[in-house]
Amino acid sequence: MNLVLPSTKKAAEYSKADMKSYREVFQLNVPSRMEFINITPRVNDALKKSGIREGLCLVNAMHITASVFINDDESGLHHDYKVWLEKLAPHEPVSQYRHNGFEDNGDAHLKRQVMGREVVVAVTEGKLDFGSWEQIFYGEFDGRREKKIMIKIIGE
Repeated sequence: MNLVLPSTKKAAEYSKADMKSYREVFQLNVPSRMEFINITPRVNDALKKSGIREGLCLVNAMHITASVFINDDESGLHHDYKVWLEKLAPHEPVSQYRHNGFEDNGDAHLKRQVMGREVVVAVTEGKLDFGSWEQIFYGEFDGRREKKIMIKIIGE
């Protein structure tokens, strides 16, 4: 198997000094139980601050009842997600979940599992390398408190 590198350097010429790493954590406090927020502008700002032109960008929800995913920024689709997720894992009756001994968010854990924890996007020429219509969203399934989102960008 041949390794194809993104520049004219040979594999032996790469060193840790060529690789940059940037990390940013921000918080959101969503007032509703379930919501989808487009965080693409925030990720783009972090990418600009990082100075990285070629690499990978990971974005993850640092909480077990929230998600980060990629899709279209279209309100009808977001509505359909909410309806679909509520059918898959309805919030009520809360007694249906064994997790709900001291809290009422068993459904939120399941919704997060379906929607995923994180996304990874290629960085090409200093930009997020998306397909048509793709945007990065934060999915909240048990809102009304602060939660963290991490952006980690590596590359050169």
